[in-house]
Amino acid sequence: MVQEPLRFGRELRRRRLAAGLTLTGLSKLVHYSKGQLSKVERGLKAPSRELTRLCDTALNAGGDLAVLAPLRPTSTEAVEAHDSREEVWLMRLSVDGQSWFQPLSRRQMMAMGVVSVAGMSIGPPGITAPADTTLLGMSWALFDHYRQLGQVASPGLLLPALIAQTHSLQELSSRTRPPTSEGLLRLASRYAEYTGWMMQEVGNDAAALWWTQRAIDLAAAGGDDDMAAYGHVRRALVTLYRDDAVQTIALARQAQTGSLPPRIRGLAAQREAQGHALAGDYDACMRNLDRARALLAQHTPQPNTALIGTTNLSDPVGMIKGWCLYDLGRSQAAAETIGRQIALLPPQAVRTQVRYGMRHALAHAVAGEIEHACHLTGQLLGSAMAVSSATIAQDMRTLARTLARHPKNPAVRELAPELGAALHAINP
Repeated sequence: MVQEPLRFGRELRRRRLAAGLTLTGLSKLVHYSKGQLSKVERGLKAPSRELTRLCDTALNAGGDLAVLAPLRPTSTEAVEAHDSREEVWLMRLSVDGQSWFQPLSRRQMMAMGVVSVAGMSIGPPGITAPADTTLLGMSWALFDHYRQLGQVASPGLLLPALIAQTHSLQELSSRTRPPTSEGLLRLASRYAEYTGWMMQEVGNDAAALWWTQRAIDLAAAGGDDDMAAYGHVRRALVTLYRDDAVQTIALARQAQTGSLPPRIRGLAAQREAQGHALAGDYDACMRNLDRARALLAQHTPQPNTALIGTTNLSDPVGMIKGWCLYDLGRSQAAAETIGRQIALLPPQAVRTQVRYGMRHALAHAVAGEIEHACHLTGQLLGSAMAVSSATIAQDMRTLARTLARHPKNPAVRELAPELGAALHAINP
């Protein structure tokens, strides 16, 4: 909600008249009704962030209109590093196969008579893992399998295994010698980082940040200090989904020092571009995307090391460009760009297909191509319920609101019950 709708409305009217557009003319460009635009101009209705971006683009305002929409405030909890050493997670498994995890402070743990995270470990004490590279190789292969499973399964189903593996690897590291012990800790950090992402997928930002910090601590214990920088990129993803451009840009910039690996700097530049897109700064967004492409091209794969970031996008910068174009209010260009990239996705990457597929459908809807948007959405709903992503659900809710502006459209009327049911299934 814009804090000063009257100020925005006056500026919108001034720029519309300067462009020689009637309310009807602007309505056709942004696909909002003339009545809604009239209320916005008179300060009777606060515009959505989507409308501010669309009007900014339609009137060539260069971000001056978009910037009038305030940033959604981000809580301190969402951007500060959590001290994972002050918390531990316990798992309870019930006879019916259900499980849950609960974070506890160390003070609570001591009161319960639990003295270490090893209480979470799998298997009886005293088992010593062989200190050889075969153990590491098999462990990395298992991690790859979990990431593949994450493409087709609900994050809630995956989390118990990920958390258990993280703690098991940490315990194994204490029973082996370098370099195997360090390798196990680095692998545990990757499990923790992936756990953080799955926590965000279930809608628990606080837990996502806790596990991100856990990943940083484990990586540092294993001799990898670069994960701390990537932690900024992960935190920036939380602020991105909160529509906080300032925090997203600031966090991404902290992971772009020259001493860091090019892949981390490239992913950070890519995230910074998304932050500039939220802020309506087209030029800064494109500059960062160009820098991201150059940096990611410098990456050299390492043996027994899983790639940081997505592994399913053949051209990650190209896909993120489409994402950014939507946030910049260039919905038609976004739909075309994302559509080209979706065609390159592997069939097994279901979560990735749904994530960008929903943004693709949303871009078409905002561009006024309602029937096509409904068609695309209908094809994704089954998979959307299977992967059950809180972040994808954000685009689904925006899509539902966009389609609701066309209640008489037959395609909308047919899709609406199914879309509503899917949203309820993901976020009951």
